[in-house]
Amino acid sequence: MARMRSSGSQLLLPLSVLAILILVNLIKGAGYFSISIINGALYGNIPNILYGAAELVILSIGMTLVTSASGSQDLSVGVAATITSAVFVQVVLSAGAGVTWWTILAAFLVSCVVGIAIGSFNGALVATLNVQPIVATLIVYTAGRAIAFLIDGEVSPILTSKLTYEIGNSIPGVPIRTPIILTVIFIVLVAVLLKTTNLKLFFQAVGINQRAARLNGINPVRIKFLAFMIMGVCTAVAGFIAVTKQGRHDSYNLLSNIEMDAILAVAIGGNSLYGGKFSITGAIIGAYTIEVLDQTLLRLEVPTAALNAFKAVFIIILMVVSSPAIRELAGNGTKWVRASLGGAGQLQPAAEEDAAAVPKSDISAKREV
Repeated sequence: MARMRSSGSQLLLPLSVLAILILVNLIKGAGYFSISIINGALYGNIPNILYGAAELVILSIGMTLVTSASGSQDLSVGVAATITSAVFVQVVLSAGAGVTWWTILAAFLVSCVVGIAIGSFNGALVATLNVQPIVATLIVYTAGRAIAFLIDGEVSPILTSKLTYEIGNSIPGVPIRTPIILTVIFIVLVAVLLKTTNLKLFFQAVGINQRAARLNGINPVRIKFLAFMIMGVCTAVAGFIAVTKQGRHDSYNLLSNIEMDAILAVAIGGNSLYGGKFSITGAIIGAYTIEVLDQTLLRLEVPTAALNAFKAVFIIILMVVSSPAIRELAGNGTKWVRASLGGAGQLQPAAEEDAAAVPKSDISAKREV
């Protein structure tokens, strides 16, 4: 019961923010939930949100695990996804005109290997050399896009295959666009992994107290290393979806600044940025909330140049409202209101208790006097 209450309170913030944004959109136009079918695929505000947030959802899952285990964040996720997607494109293009599903699968697996290698590099710096995660991942963040540009051959290669187009958009006969389906599959796989293993417990134990975890037979070095390796897989999947959506590889703009959104999604999801207990569900809701926010600002006709400024104001308000100091103040205020409202009703029972506490001998003595 306590666990259910804790989970509900943790998801209260992201669900409340999401509800407020949806309410704003409903005020803006009553047809917010309307859905249409174009070329056999579902389009509308909700399908567009699910489609647009695909990469952010996947990266937020990996960021949650890294944050839980290491107590800090990975700043290189967007750049790492750019490198893995550059490798994917090169493998696909090497097949020439004969691109098949097997070619795409092979290219995706190669990009996953590259993502794991990048994650292992970051994990080695953090887990073995005890470098702060933000500092360690700055290496890939700084050099990554230049590396991707060199992998591209200093051009922006274009994916001309019909199969890659279908992966980034929709497969004929399937009404739900492919990136949405891939995101759901990835979420299910992560949920099964965490449900059937003790990884969630291990990540949380290391994030809360490394020394206590070690005394209980958990190796913090391996757990942190594993968290960054999983993050590497997440970057490969996100890069794969992003490049197939665009149909070309732009090493300098692909998933630009998505690192900040991934960290924000973790925070909005009610997760501590200092590690320990986490909620994957909260991070996923946080990622979709950010996508709803972006589309809401565009729907309110906020100029593109001012978009980040409005978004920053929203983030500041959100962080202030969810800060421990404000939560404590709100809790104290709630207790004071309850005490004030319940004070009058408690006077009579209190008097009765005092009367009952007086010995009977004292009462009879008073009567005699």
